Order: sequence, then C-alpha cells, then structure tokens
Amino acid sequence: MSDSARATGYSAWRLIAEELRADITEGRLHAGDRLPTENALAERFGVNRHTARQAIASLAAEGIVESRRGSGTFVTGGSVHIHRIGMRTRLSTSLGDRHSAAGRVLESATEPAPADVAARLGIAPGAPAVRVEALRTVDGEPLALGTRWFDAARLPDIAAALRRTSSVTAALRASGIDDYVRASTVVAARHATTSEAALLSLGPGAIVLVTEALDTLVDGTPLQHQITRFAAQRVRLDIEHPDPAGA
Repeated sequence: MSDSARATGYSAWRLIAEELRADITEGRLHAGDRLPTENALAERFGVNRHTARQAIASLAAEGIVESRRGSGTFVTGGSVHIHRIGMRTRLSTSLGDRHSAAGRVLESATEPAPADVAARLGIAPGAPAVRVEALRTVDGEPLALGTRWFDAARLPDIAAALRRTSSVTAALRASGIDDYVRASTVVAARHATTSEAALLSLGPGAIVLVTEALDTLVDGTPLQHQITRFAAQRVRLDIEHPDPAGA
C-alpha cells in the first residue's frame, strides 16, 4: 500500500480489500486459491492483524471469499459472467440458456433531455426524453444498473413496455422496432456509490464497470443512450471486433 494511498485518509482495511479484490477480479487469484494469512497480510501492508481481518471480512460479506475453519480463507467459485459487446449487444444472448436473466424498472420519467443526452439522441436540448432506471439480475443475483434515455416523440410508451416485458428487445419490438445495433461503447471503472452498492449487493470499496453506449436503428438513426454500471466482480466485458474478412 503506497504512502500516497495512506495519505488520503481512506480506511486502511478498505485499501487492503480493494487490492485483494483486484487480485481476484484481474485473475491473479482464482476460485479455490487460498488467501494469505492475516499475519502475512498485516506484514505486507504494514498494518495490524485486526485491520487485515476487517479487509477479509468485507470480502467475505460480498461472497468473494469464504473462511474455512482450520484451513484458512479461500476465493469462492462464484459465477463470473461474460457479456459480449458487439454490433448486436444483448445480455440474454451473452448468457445463453444456462442462466436466467431478469430486468426490473426501478424508476421512469419523461423530462427535458440534458444537453449531452440530447446530442446523443439527435434531439434539441430540453426536448422531452424518457429516462428509465432499471436493475438487471442473473440467476437472482444483481448484475447491473442501467440508465436509459429515449426520444419521447419516437417512443412515448417505452417505459410501460419495459415494465411489462422486462426486456429492452421485447419492449422495442412491442413499439414497432424489430432490430437495432450498437453504434459506440465507452468503458470505464470506478468505485460504486453508496446507492449502487446497496442495489447491487456490493461491499464497501467495490468496483463497478461503467459503459456509456449508443444504440441506433439499422439506418443509423439514434435510438437509445444508456449508461450501465456492472458489478465488476460478477462480469467480464468482451468487446467484439468486426471480422476483417467480412468487412
């Protein structure tokens, strides 16, 4: 743990948990691997055993590790889902038939489009836009929070369709749109906010992968602007590239 990290005033146990979480999510520690002992972690990070114990307890609360009496603490074998982001990005397709995905609308409203959203949707700033906040679960476990924006003039009833179908593709089809494609995706990572952590069942200091994307009709007309926060410990994003042979 660096001196600059210590100087931030961020709790030492959170920093330790963050580094261990990164070791797991980035593949340096795998399911079934044993974590270093509390003494080893205390020595590695220059803290006392109680602080190391707090870090391990926070990871255990997230379900990332589990303690086995007399054996130590091990990385759990929890599911990590692959979500493929390509021309036609559909979470249900990425998951296949082995997993059950469900969506739940948390909130929706028709309101003036912020300037950046309006630019993405190709409408005037302040023009009516439908905003939908939704939670996506896989096998009953929270995976992603999404904020979606639609042109209200084109899709005034999209929020009701999403509540009814629990599927973006089905809701758009019910609105007369049979196909749409991904135009752009930008990916970033940050710590989850308090509300995100609560909705995604994440522990303090957990990381979310944030995608900002634009979907369009096949003819290039903007369809939806979306910002999705994925629980990083439960998903890998596979960015698909076009096949040069098919270009």
